[in-house]
Amino acid sequence: MIFLGINTTVYAQLSKGIIKGKVETSDGKAADNVSVTLKETGNGTITDDYGNFELRTTAGHYTLIISQVGAQKQFVPVDVVAGQNTTVPTVKLNINNNGLQEVTISSGRTNKFTRKASSYVTKMALSNMENPQVYTSISKELLKDQQINNIDDALKNAAGVTKLFEATSRAGSGGTQFVLRGFATQAKLRNGLAGNITTVTDAANVESVEVIKGPSATLFGNSLTSYGGMINRVTKKPFSATAGEVSYYGGSYGLNRISADYNTPLDSAGKVLFRVNTAYNYQNNFQDNGFRRSFLLAPSFSYKANDKLAFNLDAEFNTLQSGGSQYLYIYTSATSPISALGVNNAGQVPINYKSSFSGNDVQKTGQNANVFGQMNYKISSNWKSQTNFSVTTSSSKGSAPYFYLIPGSTVRSLTGSASYTDPLYLERMVWEPQGTDLNAELQENITGDFKVRGLRNRITAGLDYFHAHTNITFNRFANVTPKGTKINDLFDFVSITNPGNNYYNFNENKVDSAYANRPAGTVLTSKADTYTYSAYAADVLNITDNLLALLSLRIDRFQNEGILNNSTNVTSPGYGQTALSPKFGLVYQIIPEKVSLFGNYQTGFTNKTGTDFEGKNFKPEHANQSEGGVKFDLLNGRLSGNVSYYNIKVVDIIRVYDPSPQLSIQNGTQRSRGIEAEVVANPFAGFNAIAGYGYNDSKYINTSTALNGRRPTSAGPARSANLWMSYRISNGAVKGLGFGAGGNYASDVYALNSATAGVFTLPAYTVYNAAVFYDQSRYRIGLKMNNIGDKHYWVGSGTMNPQMLRELIANVTFKF
Repeated sequence: MIFLGINTTVYAQLSKGIIKGKVETSDGKAADNVSVTLKETGNGTITDDYGNFELRTTAGHYTLIISQVGAQKQFVPVDVVAGQNTTVPTVKLNINNNGLQEVTISSGRTNKFTRKASSYVTKMALSNMENPQVYTSISKELLKDQQINNIDDALKNAAGVTKLFEATSRAGSGGTQFVLRGFATQAKLRNGLAGNITTVTDAANVESVEVIKGPSATLFGNSLTSYGGMINRVTKKPFSATAGEVSYYGGSYGLNRISADYNTPLDSAGKVLFRVNTAYNYQNNFQDNGFRRSFLLAPSFSYKANDKLAFNLDAEFNTLQSGGSQYLYIYTSATSPISALGVNNAGQVPINYKSSFSGNDVQKTGQNANVFGQMNYKISSNWKSQTNFSVTTSSSKGSAPYFYLIPGSTVRSLTGSASYTDPLYLERMVWEPQGTDLNAELQENITGDFKVRGLRNRITAGLDYFHAHTNITFNRFANVTPKGTKINDLFDFVSITNPGNNYYNFNENKVDSAYANRPAGTVLTSKADTYTYSAYAADVLNITDNLLALLSLRIDRFQNEGILNNSTNVTSPGYGQTALSPKFGLVYQIIPEKVSLFGNYQTGFTNKTGTDFEGKNFKPEHANQSEGGVKFDLLNGRLSGNVSYYNIKVVDIIRVYDPSPQLSIQNGTQRSRGIEAEVVANPFAGFNAIAGYGYNDSKYINTSTALNGRRPTSAGPARSANLWMSYRISNGAVKGLGFGAGGNYASDVYALNSATAGVFTLPAYTVYNAAVFYDQSRYRIGLKMNNIGDKHYWVGSGTMNPQMLRELIANVTFKF
């Protein structure tokens, strides 16, 4: 019976053929969400984000109907041969891209908040319904609808994702941190390669943002991902027409922003294309001091040498200067637990929400200069080669303040002075992280689409070289208290309720004087050179038309050239580690291209340095995820989404060796499991919505007596939700007028959670936003209000960082 079933499956596949093709607009840009139907059967599909489509049908002669509202129908004859792929010539719609966006949005046919495919998630062309991994794609249409301009705000639309820590602009690690499935992560990828930005990331050149869930080391390694997943920026690409737009934003707290997007071919044949995005942004903080000024320049070139060979070259130059920053940590020690504060919740702290406790002139600067290159070569109709390189550099300079909320009793103990009579103080600290961080990546991918014994295989095989170089020095001074206690980076202690004139002491002149006149602080320098050499392969096998299996494996060789000991100024000998990272997945399409059941097993790892209590070298820490769920794409694309359950286990965590606390043992474990759900809907013309919910149960299992059974402070809220709804009038006198509303919810967060130190929480919050806009073919006007209720709320891990109050933003865009 099994043999008969296999032969029946093979025969069914052999009796069918596959029709492939691509649809473009008249200006040469990919046309997504275009209907492709077989006239004779009525079966059909829609084009993906890249204009590609694929249909499987029995052998015979057919006529393809390519249709879209506002464009003339195209009829394409095609002969399908059993067991073979038939590629039709590129179909040109008689409409340009701007027009296509206009008719698809106004007609309500397409779900503009969703993306149905990604070439980055599995490094091959695979639709979402065929992919056993969960990912969220946040489209530029959603960003435009919400009138937002940075990745921090964009990620509020991803189920289960919340901000953990503000960007610090520090070279290497200074980007915003987010929580994904109970683990901290950063947006370190750009078009699937290293593309780290160490400041708040501007979205001027962003086409979409992909949040790829679960450990993803198999295809992307461990340097750019976390156990919870990874965040990938997909950038805007040049196209073969002259077009552009200029936008201006102004609003609360002195917001001034101007951005431009310009595209043009550089030759008459349209083989050399150029696009540039640029943005200047300035805004004061909502507090009494503080500002942020940034500039982005992102040029992009493409060159099509012939039908087989094409090149892309991109760059990003970004700088951000800020002053008056506030990063507020919670002070604890063996003699000063949370209980000494007299409060255990950020909402109870009697600090003025609008007080920065820092001068505008205490400034820092973060810069990024990133270059990317790509060569695409079509070996044959079924085989392609892609060679990529990226070089990303970041640097930082200037004073970086950070504060501690500290009990008055502890201040009196540290200083030996009875003059600190108030119950709570800020320990104002500052240092200067100066230096550079460089990442260089070279990657080769070969993709193929072929059959073996009638079974379709889609494969990716690749080699990756990744080099990371860090050289950062933290310039420091020390404060010697009247008691003789030497404290690094300490500027002063100031009461949070009665600061008096001391409030204004934290300014550039007095900080510079502290560096010049106080004793030098303990030297802290971060120097490292690491090299990673990797090989990986992935195969998606069509066992039947509806049953797919994904098998993939990565081998990773990590080489660390040595670690600098700041106490001795001696660099330790280098070491190497080898890790394997497998990944498996199954997809069964209950209703082809409409409803899929999926399951996956994914892995990740982190290289570790040092030795355990027996003198044995540490091995890489490992994580594995088991996940199952359902994906759906119903009502001709009007209703799509997913529901999944995941369970992530981390093993080989380095922890304290209890018999000798000064030593370590590598047998710690952590568990993170939860449920995520996401729905993207376009139920009727002009109305679009996206909603998400995440529940996460994360805890340490075997780490230390103080932490066992407790939720990590880096795990974020246990529950979070997001919603955005938008309606655009599709016809009539006010066609193009639209409205949007939504918000975000997060439950309590543990800023500190320890059996010995105590518990300090950040309270749950719900923040509402709303927008109105008027969108026409040549211009767009918008008005947005964020945090309508003027909610006081905080994010952080070990910190309580206050977030933006009510904000009103107006904008206008001119298109050409």
